[in-house]
Amino acid sequence: MTTALAYALAALAEIAGCFAAWAVLRQGAHAAWLLPGALSLGLFAWALTWVEADAAGRAFAAYGGVYIIASLAWLWAVEGQAPRPTDLAGAALCLAGAGIILAGAGRG
Repeated sequence: MTTALAYALAALAEIAGCFAAWAVLRQGAHAAWLLPGALSLGLFAWALTWVEADAAGRAFAAYGGVYIIASLAWLWAVEGQAPRPTDLAGAALCLAGAGIILAGAGRG
């Protein structure tokens, strides 16, 4: 599995799992949503282990940029709110940082 695919799956799983808890605790959804949410968060953690990096912390740091982009996509697609220009600028900056981290991830 490629790093990009592992990060994309991890982001979807993490956001879905966290959103399940958000829906229960903030929007009054049924508590049964917490079980698939927890399973989704487990998938998130597992997917991050597929990333090719010399250290877990480096893989997690680079993932942060991907998570931000995925969160804004979720905001738009699921919550129906278009990202603001400042959201997009911040996400671009973070994604650039994640790219820099990944460029050195395989080096010792």
